[in-house]
Amino acid sequence: MQAETASHSATVPGAASAAEADQFLTFMLDGEEYGVDILRVQEIKGWESATEIPNTPPYIRGVINLRGTIVPVIDLRRRFAMEAIEYTNTTVIIVLRIRAADGEKTMGFIVDAVSDVYNVTSEQMKPAPEFGGQVRTDYVKGLATVDGKMVILLDIDQLVSSDVVFSDTTH
Repeated sequence: MQAETASHSATVPGAASAAEADQFLTFMLDGEEYGVDILRVQEIKGWESATEIPNTPPYIRGVINLRGTIVPVIDLRRRFAMEAIEYTNTTVIIVLRIRAADGEKTMGFIVDAVSDVYNVTSEQMKPAPEFGGQVRTDYVKGLATVDGKMVILLDIDQLVSSDVVFSDTTH
């Protein structure tokens, strides 16, 4: 399935040009818009069932075979402790390249729907809010206001590396 998205410039008068902006692929989760660096996107696929792996957390839906490569698939709704819903025809897997301590990996992330592509300048990006030691926001790269709405920009490497399941551990 190919995502048809239009690139919108989210620049404001006096801001840096679009050439100095980073592009983010945005997607929907529970009515909120999130974004990931578009340069990390390898593919966008329609939902297909995954082969479940025993003894994994509920947010790991299993693995898919992507042209001979076994790709772990994470349901971002479940990862963010949102209510699980039935997958629909807008549910997609965004296949991303992740940079980990042991090299680059390919992982799939299930989202409600792909939204758009935005150019976001550093001036438009605000840091993630601090909630204190009990709430982790280290995987939020920042917040940007685009076309009058707030977009949560994710640091997908940090999200995966902060997960105990994917950290390197010595047995």
